[in-house]
This record gives sequence, structure tokens and C-alpha cells, in this order.
Amino acid sequence: MRYAKIAVILVLAWQDAGAETLTLRQAAEAVLHQNPELAVSQARVQQAESGLKQAQGAQMPHVRLSVTASRTNDALGAFGLKLGQQRITAADFVPATLNSPDAINNVNTRVEVQAPLYTGGQMQAQRREAEALVRASRDGDEAARQQLLLNTLKAWQGVHLARAYLQVAEQGRAAAAEALRVADSLHKQGAAVKSDALSARVNLEDAKLRVSEARRLEADALDRLKLLMGRPLGETLEVGAEFLPALPPGVDEDLRAQALNQHPALKALRAQVDAAGAGVEAARGARRPQISALARQDWNDKSLGLDAASYTLAGVLSWNAFDGGVAKAGVDRAQATRLEQAAKLRQAEDGIAYQITEARRRALEAEERLSARQSAVQQAEEAQRLTQLRYQNGVTTLVDLLAAQAQLDRTRADLAQARFDRAAARGEVLHAAGLLTLDQF
Repeated sequence: MRYAKIAVILVLAWQDAGAETLTLRQAAEAVLHQNPELAVSQARVQQAESGLKQAQGAQMPHVRLSVTASRTNDALGAFGLKLGQQRITAADFVPATLNSPDAINNVNTRVEVQAPLYTGGQMQAQRREAEALVRASRDGDEAARQQLLLNTLKAWQGVHLARAYLQVAEQGRAAAAEALRVADSLHKQGAAVKSDALSARVNLEDAKLRVSEARRLEADALDRLKLLMGRPLGETLEVGAEFLPALPPGVDEDLRAQALNQHPALKALRAQVDAAGAGVEAARGARRPQISALARQDWNDKSLGLDAASYTLAGVLSWNAFDGGVAKAGVDRAQATRLEQAAKLRQAEDGIAYQITEARRRALEAEERLSARQSAVQQAEEAQRLTQLRYQNGVTTLVDLLAAQAQLDRTRADLAQARFDRAAARGEVLHAAGLLTLDQF
């Protein structure tokens, strides 16, 4: 029997040692590495970087290799292929041979180099557009990181809030059990009616239900945190202590000025405005003349080979003088896109400024609310204690006792909510100012 107890103790100890206790920073690092939302953001960065490589490559000379095999008895085509193979003889000029030639095989091997010399600024504008989109995607990725960090902070504190609710519910259940004991005792002494004992029993059952609901809320809060971290829902996870971010120094004006310059979401929008401006220049470039150079080397033979070599050098000037207004409409569309992006930027700047002011107000209000809730809990505890003494002495009713306990439960729950609101409000301030980074944790 003694060895069985030792085995049980060792198993329990191993389970406790195996349970992982995370700090908020560890949880945030897991979110930044495994959350699928960030994977989407990083994919957008890769798309933009690939677009920049395409724009850069478009400015370089293009080399094309080709091998074309053909067979024809077309009079003109056969004569031209044979001429390209440098096999024309006097017999090929006989009218019957010219008009009805035998089928001829030809393998053309070609190396062609094309280089843009002048594109009306179109390619340069497309490159600037791609560079701006890369900046926008990277700043957007940083904005997504900060949003995930805020969500992680709220989920972390949400677990502690749920556990505080569970503690309140368990305290309420213990108080309800004590009220039932007192009511039963007074009823047996003839100092209370039977309905008091029955009401106290109903109250205890309600308190047990509230404990069950609180446990469900705790499990839900842990699952939300696991989802953010990319962890399996069935995994055992234990969170560390609560976390309270520090408010950034400075007044509202300082934070607004800093956010307008450094907030990643605003920087991303500014880069999109730059990209749209470059898009306008690219659309205008399509209306200008285009100059390119071409160098080509050909080999023609009856089979694959490098006989009958010839080369071609060319300069090409093209200008789309009239296209029915297509190019002009493209410029107008690009300009409208730029105006749209600029309007979104102004709207976002106003929104960020408002969010900073509102978040700081909520943070200051949360401090006052927390202080008030702490005082309210002390007063409610004293009121419940005095009411319980009065009920035990037969001075007041069970209804008053249950009402005092319900008030105490509410004030304790309000205190837990106030602690959550304070941490969340501070996180909102940091997020609105664009200062919420992993170093904050």
C-alpha cells in the first residue's frame, strides 16, 4: 500500500512538472511565429518583393532562345527557307521548280536580345511603384504584429479575468453553503421558518451553477489564447502572472505627433499613396514614344545545326498615337486611385489621433474605476459580515443576507473586470500610438 501511494505521488508530481507555465512574452513570441494571420501578412510582403524583382527585371535586356522546326511545299515559303539555308542554285529558278517545289525541312535556331532604351519613364515609375508597395507591405506586416500583440495581451488578461470570476463564484458558493447551514440551524432551534432553509438551499444550487459557468468561461479563455498561439485546443497550458503595461510618457499631443510619424499603419498608407503616384507616372509613360534595340542571330539547316548563319540588328521606335482614349483613361484611373489612397490616409490619421485621445481617457478612467471597486469590495465585505451576524441573531431576514452576499459577489466581479479594463486600456494606448512591441512584454 505504501508503494502504491508513492507511485501516485510520483505520477502527480510528473504531471505537475510536465505542465507548461508560460510568461506573457513567451506567449507573444509563439503568436508571432505561429499565428496564421501573420503568415498571411508575411505572404503579402513576399508578393510585393517578387513584384519589385519583376519591375527591376523588366529594365534589363531580355535574351530569348528558340528552335523552330518546319516543313513546307509552299512556293514562296520553300524558296525562302532554302535561301535561308544558303542552298539556292540555278536549277531552283526554273519556273516549274519555283511554282511546284518539293517539300523542304528547316530547323531555325535563334538567339535574340531585346533591350528597352526609352519607355517614356514607364519602367522607372513601375519600379518606384513596386518599391513603395514593398514598404507598404512591410509596414503593414508590422501593424499586423502590433494588432496580434494587443490581442495576445487581451487574451492573456482574459484568462485571469475568467479565473477571477471563478474565484468569486467559489466564494459565493462557500457563502451560500454557510447561509444554508445557518438557516438549517436556526430552523432546528425554531428561530427561523422552514422557507428560509428552502430558499437557502435554492441559493446554494444557483451558486453551484455559477461555478460551472465560471469554469466554462475559464476554459473558453484558455482556448482563445491557444488559438492565437497556434496550439492544439487539447494541450495543457498554464499561464503565468497577470501583466500590466506601462503607459507611454508624454501628453496627448506628443503621442499624436509621434504616431503620425511612426505608426506602421500610417506608414503603410503613405507608401500606398506613393505607389499610386508612381502608378500615375507609369500610366502617363504609356502615352509617350517607346524606343528599344534588337539583336538577333539565326541559323537555318535541314536538321538541327548551326549552318547558314545570319544576324539582324534593329532599333524600334513605336508610339501609340491614337488608341481611342484607352491610355488617357488609364491615367485618369490611376489619378483617381491616388486620390482614394490619399483620402484613406487622411481618414486614418484623424482616426489614429482620436484613438490615442480616447484610449488615454479610458486608461485614466480605468485607474479611477479600479480604486473605486477596491473600496467597494471592502465595504461590501463588511456589509455582508454585519448582515450575517444580524441574521444569526434573528435581527434581519434571509432575504437581506442573500442580497448582501449578491452585492458582494457583484463588487468582486466588478473589481476583476476593472483590473482587466486597466490592462486592456493601457494596451490600447500603446497600440494606438504604434508603440506596442514585443519589448513591452
